[in-house]
Amino acid sequence: MKNQWIEFLYGRVTVKVLGKGIERFLNVLTRNGLHIWNVKRHGTETITFKMRVQDALKIRPYARKSKCKISFLRRSGAPFLLRRLLKNSGVMLGAAAFLFIIFFLSNVIWGIEIKGAKPATEYQIRKELDKMGVKIGKVQFFVDNVEGIQRRLTDNISALTWVGVELKGTTYHLQVVEKNEPKKPEKLAPQNLIAKKKAIIVKRFVETGQPVVDINDHVEEGQLLVSGVYGQEGGPSELVAAKGEIWGETWYKSRVKLPLVTNFKVFTGKEEEKHSLSLWNVEIPIWGFGKPTFKKYETEKNIHKIHFLKWELPISYINKTIREREDFQRTYSEKEAEKNALELAKNDIKSELDEDAMIIDEKILHKQYKNGKVILDIHFKIIENIAVGQPISKETPE
Repeated sequence: MKNQWIEFLYGRVTVKVLGKGIERFLNVLTRNGLHIWNVKRHGTETITFKMRVQDALKIRPYARKSKCKISFLRRSGAPFLLRRLLKNSGVMLGAAAFLFIIFFLSNVIWGIEIKGAKPATEYQIRKELDKMGVKIGKVQFFVDNVEGIQRRLTDNISALTWVGVELKGTTYHLQVVEKNEPKKPEKLAPQNLIAKKKAIIVKRFVETGQPVVDINDHVEEGQLLVSGVYGQEGGPSELVAAKGEIWGETWYKSRVKLPLVTNFKVFTGKEEEKHSLSLWNVEIPIWGFGKPTFKKYETEKNIHKIHFLKWELPISYINKTIREREDFQRTYSEKEAEKNALELAKNDIKSELDEDAMIIDEKILHKQYKNGKVILDIHFKIIENIAVGQPISKETPE
């Protein structure tokens, strides 16, 4: 069987032959190396067959000798298709330009919607987006992916607690959660204020309720600090929500371990860019070939999906940033290790306390060096608000 693809590339014609010496004519063609196929008889003196274009140019002399008449019915294959395309090149170019414009416009940013932000915060977000190049009319390939945009907005705008970024077609949708949202006034039920831990009272501020402890008093966990019951013993009483702050000196113990030798990874500032297309998850490099020239490196990969109108195509543009890194070893002296371990312990304690709590003193109780680490047991003195609410009911006999 003839290879149909090869015949298509060469080009083929359908030949019609009329005459009485048809069989002799076919034998002459095959003896002279001319390939023919799909031979069909139409009556006693007519046949048709197919042959290559290059062979069709040679058969007229053989037809004259065999007293046959030939005519060419159909032409097909790559040469004739190319000729028709060239003849209609204007239409083809117009169609290609139209598809390119649609494809290009499908990958341009045409909208940015921001929800959940106040006008001032929305202005900050749009200003930051402009700095990143995320603006209407910008091609999506040349901006960060949604994860990068979300990370930079959260890092650079202090008013944001969280921002979600989603790309739908040609529009970026941002959902914003702001910090310091106004709290709704809280209606408290009748309550007392009790101590959440043992402490020595250093100062107090009572807004409502009757204080039952004084400065320098020692209180235990759960002890009553401010009563929410007004009234004299044996007489009518009124229940209120006790409110205020009772500041006390509290004590914490902390154990911290810090290695004397620590390994870090740092970037040198040198980087390489690589660009590729992904077709059905197969990457085809288009710029930046070969392996990275760095011995040690980290790779940041940004994938940009390609769209056509509202459809996402199985084609992606991939930009890789390869950054050179070096391994760095930091070694502490014993004195430096103790100082840094103490700072680490302070930060750990602060993470467990309220924002307005204060560390007033610290003392190292025990110190040892073991397995390349310094181990410290530390005692901290803290000033903090120890008052917490405890609900009371009308049945409470106070």
